[in-house]
Amino acid sequence: MVKIKADTTVCIGAGMCALTVPEVFDQSEEEGTVVVLVNPVPEDREAAVRRAVQLCPSGAISVL
Repeated sequence: MVKIKADTTVCIGAGMCALTVPEVFDQSEEEGTVVVLVNPVPEDREAAVRRAVQLCPSGAISVL
């Protein structure tokens, strides 16, 4: 299993992560920044999470 690192100070609230893997990512209602719902990531979601990392326009999320 992989772990996710999310930096809310870098996040611009584009929401690509939440749209790509809503089981793992959400956005805060206050700032609209990334919220990690599941950490570490289940193996069956790893590929989707890696895709979300690639799609993140600000580089706020990464896989450890």
